[in-house]
Amino acid sequence: MHEVNAQKMERQIEAIKIDDSSASAFQMERKVHTKINRKEIIQAKLRKSCSCTTQRLKNTVLDFFPVLRWLPKYSYKEYIWGDIMSGLVIGIILVPQAIAYSLLAGLKPIYSLYTSFFANIIYFLMGTSRHVSVGIFSLISLMVGQVVDRELLLAGFDLNDDCYAIGIATALTFLAGILMGIFRLGFVSVYLSESMLDGFATGASLTILTAQVKYLIGIKIPRSQGLGMLVMTWFNIFRNIAQANLCDVITSTICIVVLVAAKEVGDRYKHKLKFPLPTELVIIVVATLVSHYGKLNEVYGTSVSGAIPTGFIPPQVPSFNLMFRVAVDAVPLAIVSFAFTVSLSEMFAKKYAYTIRANQEMFAIAFCNIIPSFFHSFATSAALAKTLVKTSTGCETQVSSVVSAMVVLLVLLFLAPLFYSLQKCVLACIIIVSLRGALRKFKDVPQRYYLNKVDTVVWCVTMLSSALISTEVGLLVGVAVSMLSIIGRTQRPHTSLLSQIPSTVFYENDQEYENLSPVPKVKIFRFEAPLYYANKDFFVKSLYKMTGLDPTLEAARRKKQDKREKEHLQKENQATNVNGFSQADTTLHLVPKQLDFQTIIIDCSSFSFLDIPGVNTLKEILKDYGALNITILLACCTPSVIDSLKRGGYFEKDDRNMHEMLFHSIHSAVQFYIILFITTDLAHLVRSRSLPALLVYETFFPS
Repeated sequence: MHEVNAQKMERQIEAIKIDDSSASAFQMERKVHTKINRKEIIQAKLRKSCSCTTQRLKNTVLDFFPVLRWLPKYSYKEYIWGDIMSGLVIGIILVPQAIAYSLLAGLKPIYSLYTSFFANIIYFLMGTSRHVSVGIFSLISLMVGQVVDRELLLAGFDLNDDCYAIGIATALTFLAGILMGIFRLGFVSVYLSESMLDGFATGASLTILTAQVKYLIGIKIPRSQGLGMLVMTWFNIFRNIAQANLCDVITSTICIVVLVAAKEVGDRYKHKLKFPLPTELVIIVVATLVSHYGKLNEVYGTSVSGAIPTGFIPPQVPSFNLMFRVAVDAVPLAIVSFAFTVSLSEMFAKKYAYTIRANQEMFAIAFCNIIPSFFHSFATSAALAKTLVKTSTGCETQVSSVVSAMVVLLVLLFLAPLFYSLQKCVLACIIIVSLRGALRKFKDVPQRYYLNKVDTVVWCVTMLSSALISTEVGLLVGVAVSMLSIIGRTQRPHTSLLSQIPSTVFYENDQEYENLSPVPKVKIFRFEAPLYYANKDFFVKSLYKMTGLDPTLEAARRKKQDKREKEHLQKENQATNVNGFSQADTTLHLVPKQLDFQTIIIDCSSFSFLDIPGVNTLKEILKDYGALNITILLACCTPSVIDSLKRGGYFEKDDRNMHEMLFHSIHSAVQFYIILFITTDLAHLVRSRSLPALLVYETFFPS
């Protein structure tokens, strides 16, 4: 028997080689932090914030208007031509898009031009991004249009009532700006995942496409609202398809073919073109001339844009009474506007190696909504398509935004009446073709599913809810599903048992890698999530399943076995008195079942935090396994997790036993087990002369 134990012990020693240098007695001690006097800190901050010095006032002004910092350093020779070229191109694109997107907002084209002009000027003064193009954005226009149509219907006004419509839009815009700039609602955008934003944009694109079909074929149908809007609109389209205007259908077909062909050519040869083809402007000019001289409105009854006045309407304070009606709608509008602006700003800042200030971006986009709302403008945001065009045409700074604003101003002052005969179907074609990028996201679904199934579910749910219910509900559902997916991932995370990578101090999942060496008598358990109230039960069940031992059931089994043994012992004692058997014959019945492990090491490297239920769970595990003489060791705990364990009373009083329960690496925990348990067995074998003492010495203290 002793020879068998000796051979078994030799195999265990060979399986785990102890690195003497890593097994040194060095112990890491926590720093003693001085107690912070929060009262003094608050007083110091108040004194600093309330003090008014010349330098502080200057810095405040420079921070609020970043243009005052970079414009005096502007290099005209290096930047001016690129900024002028990109500004002219964006201005040329902006005019037809502004007029077209007025259909989405349910407003007259003049208000879209106002919005584009003021947004470019204000962002030039306050923005920190050098490249983003702020102005009319299709998704924002749609969200404004849905609120405008709803309020017009509730108030009993005709959808063409322009005064009440712009009143609703400016009240909504002002409130959205206030939520961003004053109440700092923009922080919510950090909870908007990329998958959710993509799904939201794609679902809204389907809604935009649906809303424009009636203009493509020249029919008049009621604009649906709320749940099932997409389905009801298509139902009304097919029900009234016989009333389609042939002139609008032909015009729409020609425009879409030309626009798509031009876009494809531009995408294919964009590396050879110095600036994108102004296809939209050419289409609008040609279509306007054909409509005017062909008298399409008078002869064929096609719908046209109508009169667009020149100049500026006197400013007006947004209606505070209307703000109460649209307060809830302003929340998603503010979140989406800020989220898209900051996302694009950060993306292009990273691409061109400079930094932006997210807080200042929030103020910039907030004031791009607040100030223009007094000048009959509606909500704005940064737009990806125009920003890409801006960078591809040589933009260097926001001076290009001033140039774009001047182009819009030229139209506002002189050229606006020339668009009177422009057909609405042409504007609808421009909007629909601009949705190509968002609608192409459907082709990426298989690849997205291959990369991450959970993100694909978030994308699909957000897209469907945005399209089939409403954009606001779609945003809310998307945020909820994103948060639930995070909770789900932490509630049922991946678990595994680890084994040693041969000849190293590292350990990995033995189900994922081959040729790993299991540590004798040790189970190393990894739980890839923080341990908190929502997943504590899953943690316990996974640990029991992985180790193959439920300590509560094992304790109950042993208790029942002890009871049976006592009863059996009593019977044997009675039999001994009768037959004369010795008590030594009964001792074999008292040997408990031997377990295949003596220690459990829990890899806590994925524990970003522990709450009170999490600490209590570890304490219960320590107690339950300790009752079976199984040691629990924790490895790779962060300082915050260690503090949680201390506060939760995981260790003994004054943390005396902490260094015997807590280790900075899995390997140090394994070494502790070897020294504590195997050496105990070795001492027994050496004393019984079943294992040479020289072998033990050479193993633990190699020369």
